[in-house]
Amino acid sequence: MSRAPVDSAVRTRVRRFVDDHGLAVGVAGTAVVLLLVLYVPVGVVFAEAFGVDGRLSLARFAAVLTDEFYVGALAGVLDSPFAFGEHAAAVAGFFAGFGVRTATFGPVPYPAPVLPSVETGLFGFTAWQALLSTIASVVVGLPAAYVLATFEFRGRRTLRSVTILPFVLPGILVAAGFYAAFGESGLLNDVLGVVGLHQSLLETNPLFVVILAHAFYNAPLVARVTTGAWESVDARMVETARSLGADRRRAFRDVVVPQLLPAVMASALLTFVFTFMTFPIVLALGGLQLATVEVWVFTAASNLDVPTAATLAVLETAISLGLTYAYLRYEAGRSGLGSAGGDVDREPLLPDLANLDAKRLGVLAYGAFAGVLFLAPLVALVAESLTNGSGFTLQHYAFLLDRQTTGAAFQTKPLDAILNSLAFAAGTLAVAVPMGVVVAVVSSTAGRGRTLVDALAMLPVAVSGIVFGVGLLTGLVFGIDLPGPYTLKVTGPVAVVAAHAVAAYPFVVRNVKPQLAAVDQSLVESARALGATRVRALLDVQLPLVWPGVLAGAAFAFAISMGEFDSTVILATQSSTATMPVAVERYLGRTLGPAMAMGSVLLAVTAVSFVAVDRLGGYVGEVGR
Repeated sequence: MSRAPVDSAVRTRVRRFVDDHGLAVGVAGTAVVLLLVLYVPVGVVFAEAFGVDGRLSLARFAAVLTDEFYVGALAGVLDSPFAFGEHAAAVAGFFAGFGVRTATFGPVPYPAPVLPSVETGLFGFTAWQALLSTIASVVVGLPAAYVLATFEFRGRRTLRSVTILPFVLPGILVAAGFYAAFGESGLLNDVLGVVGLHQSLLETNPLFVVILAHAFYNAPLVARVTTGAWESVDARMVETARSLGADRRRAFRDVVVPQLLPAVMASALLTFVFTFMTFPIVLALGGLQLATVEVWVFTAASNLDVPTAATLAVLETAISLGLTYAYLRYEAGRSGLGSAGGDVDREPLLPDLANLDAKRLGVLAYGAFAGVLFLAPLVALVAESLTNGSGFTLQHYAFLLDRQTTGAAFQTKPLDAILNSLAFAAGTLAVAVPMGVVVAVVSSTAGRGRTLVDALAMLPVAVSGIVFGVGLLTGLVFGIDLPGPYTLKVTGPVAVVAAHAVAAYPFVVRNVKPQLAAVDQSLVESARALGATRVRALLDVQLPLVWPGVLAGAAFAFAISMGEFDSTVILATQSSTATMPVAVERYLGRTLGPAMAMGSVLLAVTAVSFVAVDRLGGYVGEVGR
């Protein structure tokens, strides 16, 4: 028998196996990964909160919920649960503790959040700063989505690709960038000092700078998710509304806004959850004065008070999961409002510089503001890597070269860290994208239980990085005893890729599922009626129609892997497996300059690779259509 018929027979068998069992294998593989890398490690940590002297107990939760330090004026609820009037007054006082005042930076007024009193408690303050950060992120991110989705200009695709860059930066690096930009001796003060406006924004209003830093981090997330939804708006529906007499504003309000709202709500929810669990930015820019629940979890874990850390982590996760579940119920009720995408007819941004209208002047003003917000920390970071206090220098980059060529085996080498980051990101793409697609398909067809499936699938977003890292360390890294003489132990690159994939796949789900729900089901039913299996209908009909969502999810997965730090620093126990964020953290232990130089390298490598992933994905998508 010749080789060609044998190869054809093998391909036929593989294709038949994929058609018959592909989805089941995908579901089983996803379940195993989630069980080993997510549920077991998190369960190990949470078990500490419910166990006292070897017995099941809620005593630790009662202690936290009756302590004013943690819950402020609500501490008396458990002691007197039926004193409704007293508790209502406490709740009113709880909300009255929040506010926004008008402050000035030189002659320029700006809205400054009021620092709540200690009566709001740790959880109250954490929720307050998360709410302000979410509002700021949406306010900054939505105009960016509008510009990217509706205007055409030179470099639009590249700008769209790099908008996610701030989202991938390690938190400690962002904090260092904001300190270098807005601190007492920062870049902004140096510039304003020339015109006599020397005033440190960080020292006078640290909460405002923290909120700006959170907007720097999360506004790109809002912009990215909303841009995808905006580009998927069905233009035929808008044209139909206009032909029925609706003016442009009415068509936008009644047709476009309902299709954008799920994406805006999704990104706002994710922003709230992320900023509710914020850690390095608050600690670095605000110190213990602005401590959040996550900072206290870290502090307790650092002091080996694991039960207290676990108790706070359980409460924190319960709040995050509750918000996630509420949103998913909302999303389920609004599924089908979007479309599967199509060609977008964009306006030129600058058709005639001599006759700019109010809309384009507004866009340019927003661009100037966004330029200061997003570029100032990055420029300050790069400037810090090129100076040493007495002027320009390349000594920090020379340090990186010297470490690469003469460093010992136990030391972190820059080139190794770059290659590790790229390899782990590629591995994450290979694992997280199929996992995300499988979970999106399952949750779309899970019937009445799909919201619960969605909530469980979103657990990586709701669990803090500190808890996840401690759980991985005490679980998989140290080993889990199995029946008999066996121990389950996962370390090295496999553990890092698995942890990154678990952290990244929810973003694939959130990008794919809404578009999957918008696909015309009659197309799928027609394919099934013609003999296609469920897998074949998914591969040949649904996935080509939701390719923009798959690509957006893949880009997020790549970005999250490149910037992931919390679990990587625990799992990458050897220098040979360190990534770029880990290298930045290890160089921070020396002086600021080498860390800033490594951070600048991280910026450059991530931007170039992210543009490449985005462009390659777009090319593959166009070929596949």
